[in-house]
Amino acid sequence: MVAATAVTLRAPWRIGVDVGGTFTDLAIEDRAGTLRVVKVPTVSTDPSQGVLDALRVLAEEVACEVRDLLEGCEIFFHGTTIATNTLIEARGAKTGMLTTRGFRDSLEIRRGIRDDQWDHRAPFAPVLVPRYLRLPVGGRIDKRGHEIEELSEQDVRAAIEIFEREGVESVAVCLFNSFLNPVHEEACGGLLQSEWAGPGSLSVSLSSRVLPTIGEYARSSAAVANAYLAPCVGTYLRALGDGLAAGGLRGPLLILQSNGGAASLEDAVDRPVNLLLSGPAAAVGALEHCRSTLGGDSLLSMEIGGTSCDVMLMSEGRVASRDTVDVAGYPIGIPAIEIHSVGAGGGTLAKIDAGGLLVVGPEGAGADPGPACYGLGGDRPTITDAQMVLGRMRSGSYARGAVSLDIDLARRSIDEQVAGPAGLDVETAARGIVQLLEQRLVQAVERLSVERGIDARGLTLVAAGGAGALHGVAVARRLGMERVYVPRRAGGFCAEGMLHSDVRHDSYRVYLGALDSTATREATTILADLQRLADDKLRRDGFAADRRRYRWLLDLRYRAQQSSVTVEAEPGELLEPSVRSAFESEHDRLFGHVQPGGDVEITALRLQAIGLLTARAPRADTESEDRKGRSSKRRVWIDPEAGWLETPIVAGSDLARGEQRVGPLIVEEDTTTILVGVGDCLRVDEADNFDIQIEGSGRE
Repeated sequence: MVAATAVTLRAPWRIGVDVGGTFTDLAIEDRAGTLRVVKVPTVSTDPSQGVLDALRVLAEEVACEVRDLLEGCEIFFHGTTIATNTLIEARGAKTGMLTTRGFRDSLEIRRGIRDDQWDHRAPFAPVLVPRYLRLPVGGRIDKRGHEIEELSEQDVRAAIEIFEREGVESVAVCLFNSFLNPVHEEACGGLLQSEWAGPGSLSVSLSSRVLPTIGEYARSSAAVANAYLAPCVGTYLRALGDGLAAGGLRGPLLILQSNGGAASLEDAVDRPVNLLLSGPAAAVGALEHCRSTLGGDSLLSMEIGGTSCDVMLMSEGRVASRDTVDVAGYPIGIPAIEIHSVGAGGGTLAKIDAGGLLVVGPEGAGADPGPACYGLGGDRPTITDAQMVLGRMRSGSYARGAVSLDIDLARRSIDEQVAGPAGLDVETAARGIVQLLEQRLVQAVERLSVERGIDARGLTLVAAGGAGALHGVAVARRLGMERVYVPRRAGGFCAEGMLHSDVRHDSYRVYLGALDSTATREATTILADLQRLADDKLRRDGFAADRRRYRWLLDLRYRAQQSSVTVEAEPGELLEPSVRSAFESEHDRLFGHVQPGGDVEITALRLQAIGLLTARAPRADTESEDRKGRSSKRRVWIDPEAGWLETPIVAGSDLARGEQRVGPLIVEEDTTTILVGVGDCLRVDEADNFDIQIEGSGRE
């Protein structure tokens, strides 16, 4: 049983843990809706250690044992950066590849396209599978999915011998046209598993299962990345699952995917490539929760942690998806939420370059040693150090003792490495560091709004993460936005978002046909088959029929076009005028024109199967209403217009529902610090979060 504390937890509860580059955040919500968030430093050498550390800190706060927390947990959510870090740091498995004869080099050729057409000298990222381990095999499937040449089992066996000799740990099988007929890939997978004589077990990834899409490179890149990640990610997730189970967890361990939904441990181990945006994608659940309290459908979240800023747009109640993510220079075809990330966090480093110019980021200090003000051995100045010099943060402990900051260390680092070399005083240097970072934040927000044809002035900016609320007002004012919303526990934004995330399975099937009666009948049959398969998965995951939801999606294009546009359609209504209308509306938004009466064809069918978790409403009495009375004043640099002002400093716990304060103002919460500009009005809403109305929006 959990001992009585200031807030007594009522079982069962849910736990969400987000492992970031600097901090590991844990959120817990009980059956009454009571929410708590804790932060601990991430252990980069062993991310699971941060998970256990967070559980221990929470157990101490509520006066119980870790086993009590786990035994009372009905669902444990986990978002992890291990897949991303493994790819970035090139720590994946030694990977081999089987490919159709004649296609050995398609992985290295890529699409032959550069993101920057003017920069033809920049090297591509190293190929994950070197040429000597990309082995061709005989056999061929034609464009209709018919076998025109038998698979050469002799070639497969010869490849197995080479893989064994070279110490390969994982193999990707990527055969031509396998998305139409996977029989050859499945035969290869069977031979690899049955005849493998190398040390340990072999991980096998079939492109027809990982991503059965048209396009040789997209399918191959996804399968190869999956094979590269599988041993490392699988080992970590299984060990974490076993450790939590041994510690008392009886409920399921769900892993956040790049598509914003959760997956079972088994599915995540089988397809680790789907975890490349695990963690940041949980912002979907957090935005949905904010939407329910704000009542608006157009939100843009700017979550700033210690390492990066992740921007996500919710337009008309929907967060956009994409088919490809780019991680460390590898474009990988997976279904993912559209997130724009930049190296702009509290730990982002500042320096004077060889030309005497101030440079901020993208390199960060990480969790170890962290910003100079942490006193953990780091001496390079960061954004957090600049915020301290500007009076926006104080010396002392933050996040309930997770870190302790020292203003003298912050001043020294900026003086020695920025102010001195540039011939500036420390305060001026700190202002320049923050302003340069905020320009990058403005550009990041514009990337998902203005560049998408969406007027940022009609959006509400959700400032989240430990550092988001220090920059939210400045960014909103620069973009003419009128409202900034700061969740009270903004520092655990994604961890809390996990608690509101649903289980999601994505299915994809290539289908080529005109948008006419014959094709749509066939497409309806295929989508119905995909839905039956998804039903089995959701049933296995424990969702009753009334807790399952489906979205039917069509990839459409005008005849002879290369690019497709994805639109949603209701079952049985694929030929309705609304489908063509939706396609033309989206085509016009993306490309600026339509073809009246033009022939439209289907290129692919998609199904999103969602298992709905029971939502919980926050209860009225939360932990933050324990009055502490820590209000004071200090000199703070507000912005270029207001300059330095004697500014009230208010403890967030002193602000109850319905209270209003007019800036300038600093609000210190457990997991974040909020800067309110001159004339801006902060109000605590009924959900116990901070709603800021910007005064004079649009001024420079």
